[in-house]
Amino acid sequence: MKKKTDQGIDFFDKTPIYIITSIILLALLILSILIAVGFGSVNISIVEIYEIIIYKVFGIGNAIETSDPSTIDIVWLIRLPRIILAIAVGMGLSTSGMVMQAIVKNPLADPYVLGVSSGASLGATLAILLGVGSFFGPNYVGIAAFIGAFGVSISVITMANVKGKSNSTKLLLSGMALSTLCSSFSSFIVYFSDSAEGIRTVTYWMMGSLSGANWDSIKFILPIVLLSTMFFISQYRTLNLMLLGDETSITLGRDLHKYRIIYLIVSSLNIGIIVYASGIIGFVGLIIPHIVRMVFGTDHKKITLIIALVGSIFLIWMDVLSRILIEGSELPIGIIISMIGAPIFIYLMINKSYGFGGGE
Repeated sequence: MKKKTDQGIDFFDKTPIYIITSIILLALLILSILIAVGFGSVNISIVEIYEIIIYKVFGIGNAIETSDPSTIDIVWLIRLPRIILAIAVGMGLSTSGMVMQAIVKNPLADPYVLGVSSGASLGATLAILLGVGSFFGPNYVGIAAFIGAFGVSISVITMANVKGKSNSTKLLLSGMALSTLCSSFSSFIVYFSDSAEGIRTVTYWMMGSLSGANWDSIKFILPIVLLSTMFFISQYRTLNLMLLGDETSITLGRDLHKYRIIYLIVSSLNIGIIVYASGIIGFVGLIIPHIVRMVFGTDHKKITLIIALVGSIFLIWMDVLSRILIEGSELPIGIIISMIGAPIFIYLMINKSYGFGGGE
């Protein structure tokens, strides 16, 4: 018995804290899924919920006979897809925010700092108010938003490479310029629109929501987010070099130019499909990497997986809060996140002398 206890102590003594933290966060993520699926406007017993999920996933039990068809639909077609989409959105936004911050060497950057958000908003505004892209079918608004987000990202890369290779400063300035331009066009279209319903739709879409979650979109979104996250986990050496700057990386034999382009394209693909599924959800890509760096430092080998897991857990509970805060109604998740995230961010900035990564 003593030997087993000693082995357990040795595990915690010898295992790096970031690995232990990752294991704990993974357990919390699973627990969050199991708990969050019980929240909703319709009261369903937790036993019945698990019976439905077990039947749908493993084909075990008789939930199809004992449960009402509408109850099965609520659990399997509404609640569980929202939770899985929340995981994908939280993971994608937080890891993309981490990468964007490394690319531009600015801890206050987020996935939308390079104009991706404004590009997506312009695409959605064109689709909703002018019908652009309606030939894409019923999901044309999301597809137009994706095209806008990805198109702006490619434009940022192109502009930053005019008259020489891109660097963090040129990428940041190009993104700010295109973001302003896209926002101006979106405001212009909204101002001259005579569709009150269309304006309300644009406004709600720009606030973000997971209400459109379904298994068909998740089968497409989740694998891309997981693969991009695994890719960024494998790129920790280059991401760490980006924090040191171009001159240092060149002396170490690594030209960061092509890596910035690759990472920006992958991040933009990530953000594009998230925008397609959930609209504009800000602040996640800023606050989550910021907090994790304050605790674990700037080494991307340690923090990338932790950021992905924290982002997923955070968005699961923000979605739950958006559904239960007002009885019989649902608040856009972007409003909830901003209301909670902004004060937290201000508090952290005031009470912490912050360099890149949270060093004192």
